[in-house]
Amino acid sequence: MFGGSVASLAVLGDPDIALITLTELAEQMRRMSRAAALPVLVDADHGYGNALNVRRTVQELETAGAAGLTIEDTLLPQAYGQTKTQLISLEEGVGKMKAALDGRGDASLVIMARTGAASISGIEDAIARARAYEAVGVDALFFTGIKNRGELEAIAAVTKLPIVLGGAPEEMADPGYLTGQRVRIALQGHAPISAATQSVYETLKALRDGQSPKNLKGLASSELTGRVTREADMKARGTEFLGLKK
Repeated sequence: MFGGSVASLAVLGDPDIALITLTELAEQMRRMSRAAALPVLVDADHGYGNALNVRRTVQELETAGAAGLTIEDTLLPQAYGQTKTQLISLEEGVGKMKAALDGRGDASLVIMARTGAASISGIEDAIARARAYEAVGVDALFFTGIKNRGELEAIAAVTKLPIVLGGAPEEMADPGYLTGQRVRIALQGHAPISAATQSVYETLKALRDGQSPKNLKGLASSELTGRVTREADMKARGTEFLGLKK
């Protein structure tokens, strides 16, 4: 999944506080879809505005190559004077999900309705929103803030859609149990990005402190770098199209 926090870090070097724009997000998606064929699920935040903005967000991300996206019912950007996370009304959330579906041109594009109601307004509100979004016709439901098995089971009992969890407590870290509750994706945070950030920091610090590049640890091998950059493919094209010798 391509998270909004990762997008913000890559483009702005800022935390995930909804400063990134739709254009910046879609451009990153376009670059990823050019470089690899793996399907990408995009965190599209609140759709960058009202329901009409949501419709355009879906169109832009579909064109950029996204395989799926999430639209959440969080009130973004953060309201003036409010320190706690807020939700838009259920009615506005339904309108956004309808607009997202209307903006979809490719039926294979997966549209997920996302809500953090469980930890903001309570599990009953999360259930009400899940029911309403399912009735609209979204493909899956994405929940954040689920605190225990009881809450997950209550949600799973009232919907037939696949469930995505944006994090879960340790007691729920059982793939068999999650599968039984129709959880199809259980996100594990952004460990790869965190690891890369730490590695870049340690490498730059070691160089600044006088470490020789040849003595640095944890660097990618030439073989791995070649695979990531598709070096073999590029050499083959150079031979075929430019007459370069192998």
